[in-house]
Amino acid sequence: MNLTDHNWLLSAGVFTPLVGVAIMLFLPRKQELSLKVVALVASLGSLGFGIATLFLFDYDQAGTLQFAADTSWIDVIHSRYIIGLDGISLPLYILSMAIVVLCIIYSWDHIPEPGNAKAFLVLILVLEVGMNGTFVAQDLILFFVFFELVLLPMYFLIGVWGGEQRQYASIKFFLYTLFGSALMLLGFLALFFQTGAESFSMAYLAEHTNTIVHSTQLWIFAGLFIGFAVKVPMFPFHTWLPDAHTEAPTVGSVILAAILLKLGTYGFIRIAIPILPDAAHSWAPWIGGLAVIGIIYGSLCCLAQTDMKRLIAFSSVAHMGFVMLGIATLTSFGLNAAVFGMVAHGLITGMLFFVAGSVKERYHTLEIRQLGGLLKVMPRLGWVMGFCAMASLGLPGLAGFWGEFPAILSAYNPAAGLKVETFRIFMVVAAVGTVLAAGYLLWLYQRAFFGDETPFVREAEHHGHVSDILPAEYIAWTPLLIGIVVLGVYPNILFKVLDPAVGVALRAVG
Repeated sequence: MNLTDHNWLLSAGVFTPLVGVAIMLFLPRKQELSLKVVALVASLGSLGFGIATLFLFDYDQAGTLQFAADTSWIDVIHSRYIIGLDGISLPLYILSMAIVVLCIIYSWDHIPEPGNAKAFLVLILVLEVGMNGTFVAQDLILFFVFFELVLLPMYFLIGVWGGEQRQYASIKFFLYTLFGSALMLLGFLALFFQTGAESFSMAYLAEHTNTIVHSTQLWIFAGLFIGFAVKVPMFPFHTWLPDAHTEAPTVGSVILAAILLKLGTYGFIRIAIPILPDAAHSWAPWIGGLAVIGIIYGSLCCLAQTDMKRLIAFSSVAHMGFVMLGIATLTSFGLNAAVFGMVAHGLITGMLFFVAGSVKERYHTLEIRQLGGLLKVMPRLGWVMGFCAMASLGLPGLAGFWGEFPAILSAYNPAAGLKVETFRIFMVVAAVGTVLAAGYLLWLYQRAFFGDETPFVREAEHHGHVSDILPAEYIAWTPLLIGIVVLGVYPNILFKVLDPAVGVALRAVG
């Protein structure tokens, strides 16, 4: 099959949501049902192109860039519109599309106050364009445009539809990520000029960075590291995340956890390591060290939380630490585990935030001490929460296990040239983090869902019937729950797609 036969597919998948945005701009705010239908159709259209990509993708050539398009864009700065898809970006690209569809379905009866469905849904579709585009961009300026496109919609989602501290959280999110992006852009410009100022193409830069002296590579990698680490977020750049998650509306938290955090880890795998392999070798022990600090720190912070959403937010700091540990090993085993962990975290933590949002909508609080006995009041929702908690703590047979266990194991034998003893210490520390994860997740589940109803829960029941899972919630959650089971039982469905592409990404590292 000629891999360029369907090179329009990626552009269609990325920009279809903008068609929905254009239509919605001409619809009055009062036509809420029409707005929801247009948003859902636009997101389903984008997912339809994604599913076509899945069927047409040549899995025997998963390490090769497929559906590639390369055309003129901004000639004056040597930036071109270059897009393509391989085995690493394919699962994240599909996950991005699927999560947006499920968020719009969930929002059908859950548009937060103020009830401006038009602006709310437009921002979600613009977010989708940025997320989809980031996973297919093969030019650094194009990547930067998509990478930054997600910033403003998420800022407004938090700042307008968030909780009581929404303005503080949205400004903190904006400033942190903008600071990181500024340093990342400086790194991109340094790569461009140090390689002869010919092209921003990732493939071109990967071929020509051997002309850059090692000390300069270290400084360029530092800029990329901070830009991507803020987005992950890695310790100590993580402090914006708990505030943003806690104050964001439910679908904002879901998109943030499921997709936006992956933009940073994807940047390491797609750009930093293949283009600057020597600098990556030098930085790897520091990345691994910060990753395991994040695992323990995030887990301990979870044990100290009194708010369900804030606890889940800190768990993301810990779980993304496992992803970064896998990346730090610079091995095929580690990077496979990292990308699998990104997908698994997107499914599991996205579900946890969905459940937390539904609990808050029913009881108007997420204070753990006020909740209790929810398994009696809402048994179906309670069992879904228990299932997701088990998946998040890494129970074998569910997707979370294959994100954590291989990442820990990969630290036993890091890439040649890395100090084995150091990474084996990281492995032991990370393993302790899995025990802490079981502690904080089971503690949360026991406090909020087991036992008798608290006076607060009984009072809420007295003032109105609290429903169990609603139809829109069933529809939105079922694909994620199925995905958690399928990837847990048959992880090779993802690993066999990832492995060839990971091998290509690591070729320069040796």
